[in-house]
Amino acid sequence: MFGSIIPSMKPFLITCVAAILPFVHAAQRADSPGYRQWTAYGGSPEQIRYSRLTQINRTTVGDLVEAWRYDPGESGGLQTQPIVVDGILFGNTPSHKAFALRADTGALLWTFDSGIKSQGANRGLMFWADGGDRRVYAAVDHFLYALDAKTGKPVDGFGETGRIDLRRDLDRDPATQSVRLTSPGVVFRDLLILGGRVGEGLPSSPGHVRAYDARSGRLRWIFRTIPHPGEAGHETWSKDSWTWNGGANNWPGMALDEARGIVYVPTGSAAADFYGGDRIGDNLYANSLIALDAATGKRIWHYQLVKHDIWDRDPPSPPSLVTIRRDGRSIDAVVQPTKQGFLFVFDRATGEPLFPIEHRPFPASDVPGEVTAATQPIPLRPEPFSRQLLTPDLLTNRMPEARRWAEEQLATFRNGGQFLPFALGQQTVIFPGFDGGAEWGGSAYDPETGIYYVNANDLPWTGGLAPAEDPASGRGLYRQHCAACHRDDLKGTPPQMPSLVGIGERLTRGEIGGVIRKGAGRMAGLPDLSQEAVNAIVGYLLTGKDAEVSPSVAPRSKYRFTGYRKFLDPDGYPAVVPPWGTLNAINLETGDYAWRIPLGEYPELAARGQRNTGTENYGGPIVTAGGLVFIGATNFDRKFRAFDKATGELLWETTLPFSGNATPATFEIGGRQFVVIAAGGGKGRPKEPSGSVYVAFALPRETQARSR
Repeated sequence: MFGSIIPSMKPFLITCVAAILPFVHAAQRADSPGYRQWTAYGGSPEQIRYSRLTQINRTTVGDLVEAWRYDPGESGGLQTQPIVVDGILFGNTPSHKAFALRADTGALLWTFDSGIKSQGANRGLMFWADGGDRRVYAAVDHFLYALDAKTGKPVDGFGETGRIDLRRDLDRDPATQSVRLTSPGVVFRDLLILGGRVGEGLPSSPGHVRAYDARSGRLRWIFRTIPHPGEAGHETWSKDSWTWNGGANNWPGMALDEARGIVYVPTGSAAADFYGGDRIGDNLYANSLIALDAATGKRIWHYQLVKHDIWDRDPPSPPSLVTIRRDGRSIDAVVQPTKQGFLFVFDRATGEPLFPIEHRPFPASDVPGEVTAATQPIPLRPEPFSRQLLTPDLLTNRMPEARRWAEEQLATFRNGGQFLPFALGQQTVIFPGFDGGAEWGGSAYDPETGIYYVNANDLPWTGGLAPAEDPASGRGLYRQHCAACHRDDLKGTPPQMPSLVGIGERLTRGEIGGVIRKGAGRMAGLPDLSQEAVNAIVGYLLTGKDAEVSPSVAPRSKYRFTGYRKFLDPDGYPAVVPPWGTLNAINLETGDYAWRIPLGEYPELAARGQRNTGTENYGGPIVTAGGLVFIGATNFDRKFRAFDKATGELLWETTLPFSGNATPATFEIGGRQFVVIAAGGGKGRPKEPSGSVYVAFALPRETQARSR
């Protein structure tokens, strides 16, 4: 029959099948045990962080109790969202040990210790199965390990000794590259599609997207995000950028349309982050949302969210794959939040914007050699979910003296809203700050109602530029490679960028050198530096003495970033009026807000009557068919909360052992629904203790029986 169809009808039938397949797959998932699990980072390949479970609901959530906790006894904080498959929970420790627990009791089944000392963000794992071959893929340092899901032992035949080296396959010397898998990739059939975190200064590794065979670890395809000669987009960079520029990497994760076979890849800024005179042009495919054929890596469409980024305005989390009702029809869409507080919504198949986007002109840079883009895309709907311009009326009114201080500081800043270029010798306001707006925790989407939930930070930061120093001394090397985060004065911006003052009291000379080489936390390693250069930096940090070193031949920018600075008042509180952090519910069909509320508070301010200020928050929400939005995230109050998804009303909260700076997960085993979150802290006040506790909550047995 199908062989007799006239050729002109085939495109129509293909379109129809593509439209029906998502609903077929959704129905299959809903009717199978799969929806009772949490099998991927983000809950599912679509990255909507949604569960159809209803046992814990508006009526019963107030009865939640702790069901179990697992503490591997490490410090350093956690950002891991665990996965749950067939009753087994898989997670990471702060030192990047992978483990498996019985998800109903928290009993430890196995731990995998690679023997590599590693630390920093490690937000999840990947799971793949083919018959009896069941594997968990765990990132440690620059390696990806394939582990037997039953035993936790590396799988023979995958890469070399059960692992692949992510520094390879980048068209550059692997020994000089620094790549880590901050967020897990996605699994498509027998492919592992991966991004990675790379350095943000020069030199830096390119952020090419790669797919590896799930069985063997063999490279199957590569999409070059910094195009080589002859590849589309090459003309949007300086002539030789492809040989030494870096970045344009997928660090926050991806979303996958399994039915269509399309992977959606948000990419980071080009290196160096804050000066682009050595990469003149729009710099495709940095700061873009790219739709790739998941089987081949071929580009289907892309949209550049920021052109020639010099503000580190890369998309901070995976997009969400949703279905929107528009004019009586359903449109499969992809939704990408940004650090600016914007929400971009596109047709999933074509990349056509589903809300108007205006390309607005912005000021040109006056920094020598810099050529900023003439326009930037601004979505007209939904309205931004973070404030956009720091005006005098937004300055703090917490105390009169704090207000006067803020007014004096604001008078010294360069201030003009989004996409105002940095200046030499002056601080420029970035509002919302470098950590958003939206951040890495991701967003949640409710397919029942069409409501999208995104938490956001809402406080200003500042930054500036200075001429680069000759990296022929310890101080020069420090300022080239380290001062962007830790500042010229070594004080950093704790806890995101820790202070290095007195570092010799915390780490040995060898340990400091190891961090410089391999990286830690948000810091990428600097494997290309000579041992002489590393020793000079270490000596400068420990003694302040500026030892000379052999001249560097590595590429570097003419100007350097002078450091991230939060706009905090003298008492350490944001120097603007609340809210300082929010949770937002947006109707994706209309672009209107269903509700928005402050998220979090400072306990000491609450005790004095200043409640619901909102706080910086890291980690995202999940939403359930039981009518709930669960979220931890808040830095200072250590709370884990459940809100009514329709109204934003707080229905339940508990205090965690450390801040829950991770996205929770929910699952059902033996007829009992659980909600689990990793509580590790480490992103609140300087010197605040951190840990590594996974805490699971469920209903008491008697309440569980009544909820059936």
